[in-house]
Amino acid sequence: MSDIRCDCLIVQPIAKSAIRMLEETGLNVHIAPSTAFADLEPYLAVATAVITRNHGLSAREIEAAPSLQVVGVHGTGTDKVHKPSLSARGIPLHNTPGANSQSVAELVIGLALACSRSLIAADNASRTGDTLFRQHHRTFELSGRRLGLFGYGHIAKLVARLGQAFGMEVATVSRFTPEEELRQQGITLLPNLDSLCEWSDIVSLHGIPEAEPLFDARRLSLIGKNGILINTARGALIDEDALVIALKGGVIAGAGLDVLATEPISSGHPLLDCPNLVLTPHIGGSTDEALEKTGIQVASKVLAELSAIDRVPATCT
Repeated sequence: MSDIRCDCLIVQPIAKSAIRMLEETGLNVHIAPSTAFADLEPYLAVATAVITRNHGLSAREIEAAPSLQVVGVHGTGTDKVHKPSLSARGIPLHNTPGANSQSVAELVIGLALACSRSLIAADNASRTGDTLFRQHHRTFELSGRRLGLFGYGHIAKLVARLGQAFGMEVATVSRFTPEEELRQQGITLLPNLDSLCEWSDIVSLHGIPEAEPLFDARRLSLIGKNGILINTARGALIDEDALVIALKGGVIAGAGLDVLATEPISSGHPLLDCPNLVLTPHIGGSTDEALEKTGIQVASKVLAELSAIDRVPATCT
């Protein structure tokens, strides 16, 4: 018989304040040293709750947790959690929509600025003594440009406001937001994704992937040689092979990616040879403020579920 005690397994680190919040209810909390199954399995075997981040939770890991009552995801995306395994056992799954919206929205604008002003190349020019950089390298202002948003959720709404503050025109493709509501916010509703690509100078992705990448060679060509593509949503939205060809061939002007189809990027990935590309390692929600809000939100939701089954006092939530 194992003597391991663990009420809540935290698969990947979260804010210390959120951990204290869990422990103050009397829960025994264990923070896994790694996401390897061998490190998780002994604690999954006794855990009532699991909080994970981008690692998700596989069918194998769920099966290894016979006492599991709730799963919390630190973040919005639940793609890597095996939902059929949870549904089969009636285990609720919670995420934290909106907690990191401001941080991600600010990164969208940061990537747009980095691309429009060629900041990575400019940094290299300064370091290498390229005094003619500003004469032969074309850059442009965001003001007066068209910002197209694929999707109009928590993050996209903030991106729209930031874009408007820069003097940008904003349009979106959204199935859920009424046109009149958008009009009141000064935003144009476009009929489809093709029209968004054609209309926009900068396209920012905030939607959900489908079976095939939505941004393939054809749609990249619609964005055009002066256009920029920003993705802080899901890597699977973009055909990366097509993007490499588009960037190297001047089909689009540039791209800023915080997410990729497979992370981390491999050392030989062809995207690394694209000079007009800005890459960040999935840091959209990794500000101090966002991590604090996200950790507290996911801990609160887990505690609420455990309170409902008398695992912790209801007053703790």
